[in-house]
Amino acid sequence: MPTLAIVGAGPGMGLAIARTFGSRGFDVALIARTKEKLEALVDQLGQEDITAAAFPADVLNRASLTDALEAAKDRFGGIDVLEYSPAPHSPVPGFTTAAPSEVTVDNLQPQIEYNFYGAVTAAQAVLPAMREAGAGTLLFTTGGGSVDPVPMLGNVNAAAAALRNWVINLNKELAGSGVYAAHVAINVWIGGGGPDGFPTATPEQIAPLFWDLHEGRDRSEAVFTA
Repeated sequence: MPTLAIVGAGPGMGLAIARTFGSRGFDVALIARTKEKLEALVDQLGQEDITAAAFPADVLNRASLTDALEAAKDRFGGIDVLEYSPAPHSPVPGFTTAAPSEVTVDNLQPQIEYNFYGAVTAAQAVLPAMREAGAGTLLFTTGGGSVDPVPMLGNVNAAAAALRNWVINLNKELAGSGVYAAHVAINVWIGGGGPDGFPTATPEQIAPLFWDLHEGRDRSEAVFTA
């Protein structure tokens, strides 16, 4: 069975992506900080006949992220698709947002660590085996501000844009290797409770885009808009 590893798995996009791939024959490795929440997702997917396992790790701790991906490879025999989309749903120490003119090294560095360095760490944990096998998919998700930045998210968007640039360039490097990389920019509010007038979409509406990229492998970026 092929295996999908989701870094930043949660009950929204992560679960929807897991279902999208799991319903098509994939096993699923779920990686996030909270073991109990991951185990609840494993149980939920199991009730839908999708084999999943939990691997707790913090993307800000590069060693723990690497260890989690190694454990997932041991458990499932390899990772065929990596999806990276951590998104904090509760306050994270040191995380603030800043307008472009208020960006400092201190408020930018945590965003770089979270969005960019975590993604690079995850890729390095799975890419060598993919290159050796001549097959694999790497998908990296950010908000739409990585493409069309929003002033109130000056530091967040800058870090996401760095990731976007790297992913597109990585896909150029991997051309002809059988390994494919793509960036997904989600330019809508996911679920309910968004700002008035801002476009919204459900995780279930967005998740098929990830499968389409994996299957089509014909573009290095996709932007989801309502």
